[in-house]
Amino acid sequence: MTTCDDVETSPAKSTRPVRRSGDIVLVVDDSPDTLSLINDTLEQAGIDALVALDGSQALNIAQRLRPDMILLDAVMPGLDGFETCRRLKADPTLAAIPVIFMTGLTDSADIVRGLESGGVDYLTKPIQPTELIARIKVHLSNARLTSSAHQALDSTGQFLFTVDLTGQMQWATPQTYTLLDSAGALQDDAKQKLLVSLQIWLQRDPAAGNKLKLDGLKKTMSVVFLERRDATTCLLKLVDDDGPAGEEILREKLTLTKRESEVLFWIANGKTNREIGEILEVSPRTVNKHLEGIFSKLGVENRTAAAGIAIRTLNPDS
Repeated sequence: MTTCDDVETSPAKSTRPVRRSGDIVLVVDDSPDTLSLINDTLEQAGIDALVALDGSQALNIAQRLRPDMILLDAVMPGLDGFETCRRLKADPTLAAIPVIFMTGLTDSADIVRGLESGGVDYLTKPIQPTELIARIKVHLSNARLTSSAHQALDSTGQFLFTVDLTGQMQWATPQTYTLLDSAGALQDDAKQKLLVSLQIWLQRDPAAGNKLKLDGLKKTMSVVFLERRDATTCLLKLVDDDGPAGEEILREKLTLTKRESEVLFWIANGKTNREIGEILEVSPRTVNKHLEGIFSKLGVENRTAAAGIAIRTLNPDS
């Protein structure tokens, strides 16, 4: 069993602790018996365990060590599991860590409360070791897949981010955080206003391509709805309206027609011909015809190569 004090940092060398290569799970519970059982179970499965006795300690450890997963007791003195999870999900650097609740509460309202606060799953006490390991492996695998997808999007330099249906940001590319910060959107008042605006907009179930103008910021910016990733997650794109739109940049720099630049812009955002047709209100066949012109002008043979050129054109410094 490892506590936060077992990992030392040297101010003279680095403020970031050295991580071990295996999976690390942070277990948060005020019961020594539960901690002992889970620690033994994780060790037998080859998983490193960190422990915290309350929510505040859990947040400190998570910020220092970024575990791969958190097992979180719902009911604890002081900062309970529900509020701890909400604070984890509100921190962009920790939001992607999957949280499994452990609870003796069997009321469905408490289970829903845990999931709504950001948990991906729950286990009912007393904990069954076999079930625990099975759930952990599933969610660690899902987290790795999600992380890989995020890293791929990060590398494109695009201003993409995901939110839940309440407007709470779950993930964003580094470029998005930079643009939001330059517009003053990460300050407390502006951040809350942005969250409320997104929540109201998402309740209207916007279609792909719909745009929400953001008011009261240092920059004139908008958010474009790209797609619903699952029942509760939406993929959005941040647009700097002070500069030329993406379609305009592609049209000017790649010598495309207006419609070709629009089609290429949505190809760069991963849309299919059918989806692009719905956004631009043309048939998929018409989209394919514009694609032929795009391929010819760019000297490429497929969508992937065309999308790569578009992304590099839109993000020359990435």
